Amino acid sequence: MSPSNVKEWLSYGKNILKKSKIESYSIDAEVLLMTVLNFTRTELFTKDSYDLTKNETGKYMKFLEKRKNFMPVQYIVEKCEFMGLDFNVNPSTLIPRGDTEILVEYAINSIKKNKFKTVLDIGTGSGAIAVSIAYYCPNVKVTAADISEKALKTAKKNAEKNSVRQRIDFIKSDIFENVISKYDVIISNPPYIKSDVIKTLMPQVKEYEPISALDGGNDGLYFYKKIISNCENYLNKNGELLFEIGYDQSFEVSRLLSEKNFTEIKTTKDYAGLDRVISSVYK
Repeated sequence: MSPSNVKEWLSYGKNILKKSKIESYSIDAEVLLMTVLNFTRTELFTKDSYDLTKNETGKYMKFLEKRKNFMPVQYIVEKCEFMGLDFNVNPSTLIPRGDTEILVEYAINSIKKNKFKTVLDIGTGSGAIAVSIAYYCPNVKVTAADISEKALKTAKKNAEKNSVRQRIDFIKSDIFENVISKYDVIISNPPYIKSDVIKTLMPQVKEYEPISALDGGNDGLYFYKKIISNCENYLNKNGELLFEIGYDQSFEVSRLLSEKNFTEIKTTKDYAGLDRVISSVYK
């Protein structure tokens, strides 16, 4: 007998994803069904006798099929949460990670402490960093740069979604190519995975997320080198340069910074105890 109500379809979805070796099968099945029905998680269990319509059944089946093939849930439902805000995401942008919140939280605290007024976000992608800073630092003017037109289109939508569009300038730029101003803070979560490591990533990452947002070149340091070597023309004196880094890149990125007149170089760890953020001051 085929499933009919919420309880039965939820059980069905979990079994399908579990058989497909999706580790997060339980929560994924719930999120997908919640999206189809526009239910809260509480409603998913308090209205478990609700019988799905034919259209709802069809949509849920399509969602399950995509997840079976390792498409990230965020791309399927076209949204995710970051820094307590709602963002639209799609395959033209990297899915914002919880680890990046460490970088944004550090930036917000520093901006408020030092009364910084201008911020440049290099490689903005979905706009998660730029939008979050603009949202939580209402006195700051943010510039968000990306080489991808599709990413910029998504980032602009997210700025509108979170009511900060008027305080963010979006520019198409390959790093500093079209940047003309100087800033108090330059922040970036650049691609930092070594090229030969890309093929070892999980299917849901390497097969769906944009490689251009992941590949940091042979040593994973390509974008750090490009940004650090050129940022003196775009960063105010006593301004800060903030990066997200890979767990094993602190030493090399710190060395690159120290060679270019940066001081107060500090590494901040994520909640797993891994190096995640490097901050530095330009003198």
